[in-house]
Amino acid sequence: MFHRLASLALLVAVLAPATGMSQASAQAAGRPSPDGIGIRLVDVPIAARADQRARRYIVDHLRPGMTIDRRIEVTNSSDAPLRVELYSAAASISNGKFAFAEGHTANELSTWTSVAPRGLTLAPHSSSMPTVTVTVPDRASAAERYAVVWAEVTTIAPSGGVNEVNRVGVRLYLSVGPGGAPPTDFTIDTLTTQRTADGKPMVLAQVHNTGGRALDLTGDLRLSEGPGGMSAGPFDVELGTTLPPGGTGTATVPLSDQVPDGPWKARIRLQSGLVKRVAQATIRFPSSVGLAAAVPTEADLLPVAITAGLILTATGLAVVLLRRGRRIAQAGP
Repeated sequence: MFHRLASLALLVAVLAPATGMSQASAQAAGRPSPDGIGIRLVDVPIAARADQRARRYIVDHLRPGMTIDRRIEVTNSSDAPLRVELYSAAASISNGKFAFAEGHTANELSTWTSVAPRGLTLAPHSSSMPTVTVTVPDRASAAERYAVVWAEVTTIAPSGGVNEVNRVGVRLYLSVGPGGAPPTDFTIDTLTTQRTADGKPMVLAQVHNTGGRALDLTGDLRLSEGPGGMSAGPFDVELGTTLPPGGTGTATVPLSDQVPDGPWKARIRLQSGLVKRVAQATIRFPSSVGLAAAVPTEADLLPVAITAGLILTATGLAVVLLRRGRRIAQAGP
């Protein structure tokens, strides 16, 4: 069973350079690797077009026995031809990060995933669109699994040298189970302020993943009602926090060292996929290096109030129109 797809221009999803036999730590990136190899996801389910996360990574929910195809684009931005190896390898979520396994290490999801063709030669400044196929076994157990589809280039060193391996990839987040996809949800429980060794203030948001899908957190923080009525922000949340279902972790917000200690009313907005949560608390930054006590957050009721107001307005308008319609009907011939 195949999903309807839409082709979209997307960003490079993952970059992981490596030297010799040991793999360097991977990172999200929007640029090709040093040797010019790049990758991006092309096919996205039509229902997920508004989800920026699903436009960067392969994110889906399948029932046992289902198959999906996704096209990726592999590019060579260098002035030399490149021989590229394509494969899937294991990944996991650990300590609040999406972690890539060494080399060709396999897990369940990577063994269900194939790439065609498995290798290609790219001319200078050219591209190709291989197809990623994921086939879930009929008896697969219900769970969310993680992997990466890699495009890898190996530069052979002269005799006695060390071969250089560079790879770029697209993450896979696959939920398996009957029915529809598990819900995505999370809470923002506390805000903690910190003064770093170099004097910079930071806010640490404690997040609990209460849903059934992994989270990749983005967002920002705004400060108001500060000393002298000051406001500051928005300050972007550091990228890279990923939480598994049921997991807890920290979303970190670095601020300008010009921000006074406070007190401040802090309003933080976090998002993963299409799910957004907003919380607020009154905070104060330490005047010296260290952490302040965690402050419990309160839910931001403004969106709820706006929604309630819109509902009441719509209800009132409907009543007025209904009464007007009745008067017209009574006055008729």
